[in-house]
Amino acid sequence: MEDSDIIQLYWDRSERAIAETSGKYGPFLRRIAWNILHSHGDAEECVNDTYFRTWNAIPPARPAAFRAWLGRITRNLSLDRWNQERAQKRGGDETALLLGELNECIPAPHRTEQHLEDQALADLISAFLRTLPRENRVIFLRRYWYGESLEAIASGLGCSSGKVKSSLFRTRGKLRTYLEREGVSL
Repeated sequence: MEDSDIIQLYWDRSERAIAETSGKYGPFLRRIAWNILHSHGDAEECVNDTYFRTWNAIPPARPAAFRAWLGRITRNLSLDRWNQERAQKRGGDETALLLGELNECIPAPHRTEQHLEDQALADLISAFLRTLPRENRVIFLRRYWYGESLEAIASGLGCSSGKVKSSLFRTRGKLRTYLEREGVSL
């Protein structure tokens, strides 16, 4: 079923919309949640919360890029869940590592004008990513958007994890330089 048809089901308030969304995007959403949470139960709960949020948001929303829109909801819910769990456990894990890798190239959060700055920063990062060769862009997104491990990225691209690690290191350096040149204080 096409995304526009699924979105219309939400507009029509048909419960079939959730089943269609799950059938088409469930594995994609579970993979995002799993890569962040590493818990099947928590991942499944975040995916179900994604369907609930989608049900409540459409209408009035009519997302143009439905897959990306769903992925963002799942990612945000998963990161929120991860932060809650981390606050309780105070332990390190793969998600802490991957988020920590970007600390040197992204400004600190929680300032008054945060929302506008976040959008401006997202636009700058998107512009930067468009300057990268396809392989470097794919590696960066698989690591920092989808939360995949170095080994999973390497396996998926048919290269060594050392190559992936090296690419990420160089890309983070280029991102930092790019953002500084654009006037972002880090």
